Amino acid sequence: MNGVSVGILGTGKYVPERRLTNAELERTVETNDEWIVTRTGIRERRIAAPEQATSDLAYEASLQALSAAGITAEELDLIIVATITPDMFFPSTACLLQEKLGAKKAAAFDLSAACSGFIYGLANATGFISTGMYKHVLVVGAECLSRITDYEDRNTCILFGDGAGAVVLGPVSGDRGFKSFKLGADGAGGELLRIRGGGSRCPSSGETLANRSHYIEMNGRDVFKFAVRVMGSAAEEALAAAGYGKADIDLLIPHQANIRIIQSALERLDLSEDKAMINLDRYGNVSAASIPLALAEAVEEGRVKEGDTLVLVGFGGGLTWGAAVLNW
Repeated sequence: MNGVSVGILGTGKYVPERRLTNAELERTVETNDEWIVTRTGIRERRIAAPEQATSDLAYEASLQALSAAGITAEELDLIIVATITPDMFFPSTACLLQEKLGAKKAAAFDLSAACSGFIYGLANATGFISTGMYKHVLVVGAECLSRITDYEDRNTCILFGDGAGAVVLGPVSGDRGFKSFKLGADGAGGELLRIRGGGSRCPSSGETLANRSHYIEMNGRDVFKFAVRVMGSAAEEALAAAGYGKADIDLLIPHQANIRIIQSALERLDLSEDKAMINLDRYGNVSAASIPLALAEAVEEGRVKEGDTLVLVGFGGGLTWGAAVLNW
């Protein structure tokens, strides 16, 4: 990577207060706590309050990130929000967040790459800063997945939750900063994980409502196979691009979708479980918010130290995937 070195200046997170436990789900669909924990590793997830939207969650996480970075909202040049649950089709959630923050000088746009969205956002932000076009960029992953989850579908309703994570990116000195990115997509797998209703292909109607077309649909078996394959390979390719090897990883920050997928990635990368930040037992799959939320918690818990090499890796609908190597 050429140009200015770009790193993370501050992190932030926010999760709603309400917890939705496995025991509660047992009362609404045919499932049980043991089955959910064994197959996914999830014990509970957070659910946004009725009056909360994605921009509200993003706002709280962004305030923390700005404070940690020691900059004001007025110093932001750009806001990127990665989400598949925007407040509305338009204006973008990033524009709504810009207004909430008072970031009057910042350009703003949303990015849609599902659970890989945050990595895609980091790559975009790094490009803007490394060329000298911008100095400070706020990248947020935020989701209200409870609004698009079918709580009558036991295969998907156990997985998803709400939350937000944010980072402020800017120029850094020395050997710090992002060393490589690996982004990928396979549109041929688009039908494996999607929402059919509400767009220009299948506009909202009485029929789409009756068919429950506005909820997440997932072919869990094929998505699992894809995820197991791509999580390890994307991380390895990003490491190679940075000139690093598996032994250089101090901490893995994976997308928090399923404990078995994370364990598979750890095995491929020759890492023990204590080398990964895992919090899906408390939050479930929070899509684009998953990685920044885990990163913020790792920083909060003192698990990230100056000079550490971090690998961030995720996969999602599209199908998409992304990995980044970062010297803290």
